[in-house]
Amino acid sequence: MMTSRTRLQAVRDTVNQADFKNFRCWVQVTAFALAAYGAYLPISLGEEIPAFFCGFNAGRGGVCYLLPLQYWLGRPWQVLFSAEGLIFFTSFLAFVLWVLLLNKSWCGFICPLGTIQDWISTLRRRLKIRCSNYTRRQFVSLSRIKYVLLALLILIPLAINFGAGIFFRDIATPFCSICPARMLLPAVNGDFSQLTLDLSSGTAIVMTALGMAVMGLFLAGAFVKKRFFCMFCPMSALIWLISGPALLKLKKNGGKCTRCGGCYRVCDMGIRDIADDMKTKDIMTDNCTLCLKCVAFCPEPGALKATFAGIPVFESTEEGFIRRMKKEHNDSK
Repeated sequence: MMTSRTRLQAVRDTVNQADFKNFRCWVQVTAFALAAYGAYLPISLGEEIPAFFCGFNAGRGGVCYLLPLQYWLGRPWQVLFSAEGLIFFTSFLAFVLWVLLLNKSWCGFICPLGTIQDWISTLRRRLKIRCSNYTRRQFVSLSRIKYVLLALLILIPLAINFGAGIFFRDIATPFCSICPARMLLPAVNGDFSQLTLDLSSGTAIVMTALGMAVMGLFLAGAFVKKRFFCMFCPMSALIWLISGPALLKLKKNGGKCTRCGGCYRVCDMGIRDIADDMKTKDIMTDNCTLCLKCVAFCPEPGALKATFAGIPVFESTEEGFIRRMKKEHNDSK
């Protein structure tokens, strides 16, 4: 008769040896459908989502938190510190709770822009076109851009506020004006109005033109490099800044690592530290999307694991690695 401990181990073995690629694919498809069409179900996750559930898409099943954040930062200070301002602080708290619950797996599993990039990468692979990689210097330099964008999306609304509302209508939500999600997700619902120039003012013309240019760069970049946009994503930066106490973690046991480099080769972000760092236990970095592909394709038992509140929920095993590699080989035939 199986004891509770034996049953628990059986469950862990099943999870650790599962078809991770298929599981992640279905999570991404479900999340994308919710981001694009959730309003028709109707389902809404609220307005504090740590992913690009675009607020300009009528079919959305929630709203990316960057939209209300920019809106509130552009409001007069007396509003923020009034009873109405409680809405802002409550909204921020809800965003923080989402991050503390799932950390950056919002990026790796749920964000629709991340999913679109993965689909583009799949197309590139089927066309048998190799992706390019960043040099170490490029990687370090480009990684800083997301913090610059985060600072701008905070400072511009604040500057508008201090400037007595000048250009408020045009750039009250500066990042949303150029975000690829604003162009792509409404289009999924047949709304192509975001793909036109706004001729209402000079500023509006510049911002909408810039937005279409960024969308083009997003699509082209995703075809050349895996998760191209994630390197520059201000949402990724914001999540990272408050993710310290998050429940979901990526752990590494350097004593069990053989430096085979498999985790680095499957990493969509090209993070070298996941393979090279033998000392750090909390191995997740600011560029990590917590997609857990490194765990799935690590052959060393217990070298990498995902934990929730300190409890292992997905761990590298030799058996799981062999099963997944066989499936990858069969799928590539």
